[in-house]
Amino acid sequence: MSHSGAQKGSSLILVLMVASAAIGGTLQYGFNLAIMNAPTIFIQTFINETFLERWDIQLEDYQVTLVWTIIVSIFSLGGFAGALIAGPMTIRFGRKKCLLLNNIFLMSGSLLALTSRAAKSFEMIIISRVLVGINAGISMNVQPMYFGESAPKHLRGAISLSSAVFTAFGVVLGQVVGLREILGSESCWQYLLASNAIPGVIQLLTLPWFPESPRYLLIDRGDKEACINALRRLRGCEVLGSELDEILQEQAETKGMRPSRPWELFTDRSVRWQLITVMIISSAMQLCGNDSIYFYASYVFKEAGIADNKIQYVTIGTGTCEFTACIMCNLLIERKGRRFMLMGGFILMTVWAVVFTIALSFEHYISWMPYLSMACIFTYILSFGMGPAGVTGVLPTEIFNQTARPAAYMIAGSMMWLNLFIIGMIFPFLVSELSEYCFVPFGAVCMLSALFVGLFLPETKGKSLSDITSEFHKLNFKGQDKKCPSQTQAQYQLGEVCLSTAL
Repeated sequence: MSHSGAQKGSSLILVLMVASAAIGGTLQYGFNLAIMNAPTIFIQTFINETFLERWDIQLEDYQVTLVWTIIVSIFSLGGFAGALIAGPMTIRFGRKKCLLLNNIFLMSGSLLALTSRAAKSFEMIIISRVLVGINAGISMNVQPMYFGESAPKHLRGAISLSSAVFTAFGVVLGQVVGLREILGSESCWQYLLASNAIPGVIQLLTLPWFPESPRYLLIDRGDKEACINALRRLRGCEVLGSELDEILQEQAETKGMRPSRPWELFTDRSVRWQLITVMIISSAMQLCGNDSIYFYASYVFKEAGIADNKIQYVTIGTGTCEFTACIMCNLLIERKGRRFMLMGGFILMTVWAVVFTIALSFEHYISWMPYLSMACIFTYILSFGMGPAGVTGVLPTEIFNQTARPAAYMIAGSMMWLNLFIIGMIFPFLVSELSEYCFVPFGAVCMLSALFVGLFLPETKGKSLSDITSEFHKLNFKGQDKKCPSQTQAQYQLGEVCLSTAL
């Protein structure tokens, strides 16, 4: 085979590997966000009927809503647990095997959801959502790590952002499958909740054929031959000298060093503002309310004045908007920079939240206001996809060195899942209690986040880790000696290598 033919073949292997990992990975996160919207009324009726049959109790509307929000939001607590165990699992089993084993949680959850109706147990749906959440929490941490360690340097940025693209695609897929004409009907809602098993089966059948992360094979397992074989499969017959030397250098520099633990970052002044940045941006990603729109799209569009029989079709547009925006972000992020995309996204979301509030206030006086409300929701999601959705996951890689990065991802993931749980619990009550002002709190979060990014986050595009660290050093040690905080030269060199490969 010619050199160019080998390169094309290896590129195809890399693309297929990304698709296989993502179908059972971040696609599941988006899919499981979206499928809970269509069966809202049917599952609420099922809950009421279960209470009536078991205990002869007729639940009040607010009690049904409370049980429903628990079913929806418990997914986030499962994701939080998954984020915590993802790190130890990847160290013990490796990136690829961790993704494969992760399907145990998914299949168990799907089985419980499928049989919950026959068993007349809404508790089985709750347990199912916890297990599916654990699956999503693990994959959201492991998949970017697997991609980042397997992709070549010039493609690493685009492949890392493909995680957000597949998340958005999962949302669209979940919304389509949830149509009444497919699985969103009263008789099929249990099959809809269990349909997430299909992407998991596809991953189980395809991912074993692809190689493990070359960096994991060499640095963690010390298997140089397996690393070379993996690189050859992913790169074709091209010369591997420089990339292999880089991994060997990283192996030498990390010898004798252990990764930081999450609680150690809170006491390390040299990463104080990096940690604050990651915590605030990860929290804002959920506190802006975007992902909760997928949970409760029916609530939002009903409040916006959209007819009940049209809501399921309008909802598909929300996922399509984010899917389109994530692709655009993938194309623009290396041109415009992280800071510009992130701040611009939050500013636009603030504007649309204000316009949405005005539209809701006048929907009873002007006939076309419901359509403006609907447009505001679409543009709100579009702005989210252009900024926070694509950029947030990249930040820990670029502002933390190799030893602190796993702990930083654990903290960022924990903040994201905890805040998703909080918003998921209070969102329907916000919509019902605040009515036309339901998006005011989210607009405030977006405005404050834009201010924070503008004031404190340096641009990271094209900069080395030492340059980014120096900029954060001015905040971490403000008013003190400008000498860089005490870290070993090996850590800085390693950080520069990892950042350059990430970019």
